[in-house]
Amino acid sequence: MLKKFRILSMIEGLSLIALLFIAMPAKYQYGIDLVKIVGPIHGFLWLAYLPMLDATNRQQKWPSSMLSIAFITSVLPFGCFYLEKKIRDLDVVRNESA
Repeated sequence: MLKKFRILSMIEGLSLIALLFIAMPAKYQYGIDLVKIVGPIHGFLWLAYLPMLDATNRQQKWPSSMLSIAFITSVLPFGCFYLEKKIRDLDVVRNESA
């Protein structure tokens, strides 16, 4: 479950970056409306991210701070990279204590 969540998190984060830094500038600077395409894709991915976050949180028994970080980073550009680092750090700590 964690591996699938990490993949979805990265794809969702990259879709946000594409929306904000490719589709929106293309629309407002060049009149090419990529937002019609990228926007719904990103919306679908974010809506898929939320239940996957809940399921992963239940399985991994993350502390509430990690759940908050995972939610907040889902709405921040480049947040997916920070979340990936936090997940790896948490995994390292868990493996060391086991």
